Amino acid sequence: MTGNADPTSSEADYFFDVNTSPLFTKDAHNKINILGQKQLNTLEGSSLLDIFLTKGNVVEPHYHQNAAELVYCISGAATVSLLQPFTKELLHFPITPGQVANVPQGWWHYEIATADDTHLLAIFDAPNPEVILGSDILKFTPPEVMAHTYCMDEQKWKEVTAPIQPSTYIGPYSNCTRRTGAQGRYPHQAAYIHPVYYYPPYMY
Repeated sequence: MTGNADPTSSEADYFFDVNTSPLFTKDAHNKINILGQKQLNTLEGSSLLDIFLTKGNVVEPHYHQNAAELVYCISGAATVSLLQPFTKELLHFPITPGQVANVPQGWWHYEIATADDTHLLAIFDAPNPEVILGSDILKFTPPEVMAHTYCMDEQKWKEVTAPIQPSTYIGPYSNCTRRTGAQGRYPHQAAYIHPVYYYPPYMY
């Protein structure tokens, strides 16, 4: 039984352990669990993602075509960044425990952990959250279309996007060797010390 479960039925579920429902796992400290109507059939207009991150890890740029998202910080710290589609402004909202950031339905956004042991709860106003990931857009749009549309060198585009793995969810990749600065930090780690004032030239 999936959705709109008969409350008198023995198949109606009212309890679920979200820890048993992984959506994506990068490693033991960076992972996302999911709860929706597919997991708990008595849910109606809500669902959630349980997100765990260490400092510098990013929930990749994406948007939800069927739901708005409320990001609640349980522990640690993160910056929720979103592209305001009407003003074309990139907005940054640092959140710490007890604080939230709201992402309207369909808005391009991402989250970067600015502390270890960051735990976020993403709450949706739909029974099952749907997502379109930046990695999938970049990987599956034909290179010749991108090159022609944006007047780019097709071969260079292929080279730049070659490392992208479909459905990245949490970046950077464990085997990423792209570092910057004397301390060997990833670019976003250095840039997001004061995230509310920083407008990065790259998405991750």
